[in-house]
Amino acid sequence: MQRRTMLGGLVALAVTATASFAARAQTAPLNPPVTLTVGYQKVGHLAPIILLDDELKKQGVEIKLVEFARYADARTALLSGSLDASAVGPADLAIALANGSTNVVGIMGVGSSPKYVIGRTGLKLDSWDDLKGKKVGIAPGSAVWFQFAATLTEKGMPYSSINAVNIQGAGTNFDQALQRGDVDAIVTWEPFESIPVIQGYGFFAKNLDYSQSKAVGAELGMLVATKNAATEKRAALERFVHAYVAKMNALSKSPKDFSEAISKLTGLELPVATKVAEVIKLGPVITPDQIKRQAKAFHDLGVIQKDVSGEIDKYWDASFVKSATGG
Repeated sequence: MQRRTMLGGLVALAVTATASFAARAQTAPLNPPVTLTVGYQKVGHLAPIILLDDELKKQGVEIKLVEFARYADARTALLSGSLDASAVGPADLAIALANGSTNVVGIMGVGSSPKYVIGRTGLKLDSWDDLKGKKVGIAPGSAVWFQFAATLTEKGMPYSSINAVNIQGAGTNFDQALQRGDVDAIVTWEPFESIPVIQGYGFFAKNLDYSQSKAVGAELGMLVATKNAATEKRAALERFVHAYVAKMNALSKSPKDFSEAISKLTGLELPVATKVAEVIKLGPVITPDQIKRQAKAFHDLGVIQKDVSGEIDKYWDASFVKSATGG
C-alpha cells in the first residue's frame, strides 16, 4: 500500500511538472522578439488593448498599435496586409469573405452591451412606431447599423419607414448632428451614446434596444488576424490573446480600473468613462454560429451579395481563446 501511494505521488508530481513546463514554454520570451501590428479604435470595449505593452515585452512580443476611426477602415487595412490583427465589427468577417478576401481568420469577441437608440431631448420615443418618419443618423455599413437594420427587419418595420441620414466619420459627428437638431435620433457607439445623455441634449430610448436581434445580438466587435499572422507569427499571436484575455478578466472584476482604462484610451473625463463602463460587459462572447446567422441575415437584407454562412467555420480559429481560457 505504501509503495502504491509513493508511485501515485510520483506520477502526480510528474504530471504537475509537465503541465508547469508546458505553461512556462508557452509564455517563454520569444527570441528574437516578434512585432505584431494591431489595429484598434478608441472605444470603451477595447480598453484592454492599451494595457498589454509591458506584459508582452516580457514575452518577446513588440506590439505596434494603429488607430482607426471606423471598423471598416481597420478591415480594409487588415485585408491589404498592413496589419497582423485588428479589432473589427461583428459582420466584418462575413463581409471580407463575401468580397473574396480569404486571408483572414476570426479569433474572439471582445464584449457586449445593450444598444439603445439615442433620441433628442424632448422627443417621444416610447415604441418603434414612434421612430417612423424620424430623421435617424446612421453610419452605413457599420457594426451598429447592422444591428439596427436587423432589428427593424425582425420587428417587421420597413427600413424605408425611417428617414435615414448617413453620417460619415467619427462618433463626434453624430453627437454634433443631434445637438444641432439636424437629426431626431442617432444610432452610434460608446462613448458617443453616453455623451449626449450626460450633457443633457439626448436620452436613451430604452424601449428601442437593438442589441437583441437574433441575427446579430449584442456583440460590440471581435478580434481577427490575417491567416499569415496566425501561422507565421502564431507564437506571438498566442501571447497577445493570452495577455488580452487576462487583462479583460482583470478589468471585468474592477469597475474602477475599467473606468480608468476607458478614460486613458478615449481621453474622456473619468465620470463619463465610468458611465460608459457601466453598460459594457467584456468577454469573448461571439461564436461562429452567431456569425453564420449574421452572414445569412445580411445577405437576405441585400447588404452582402454572397451568402458565406457556410464558409465561416473554415475561417474561425477558436484555439487561441481555448488556450487562453483553458476551455
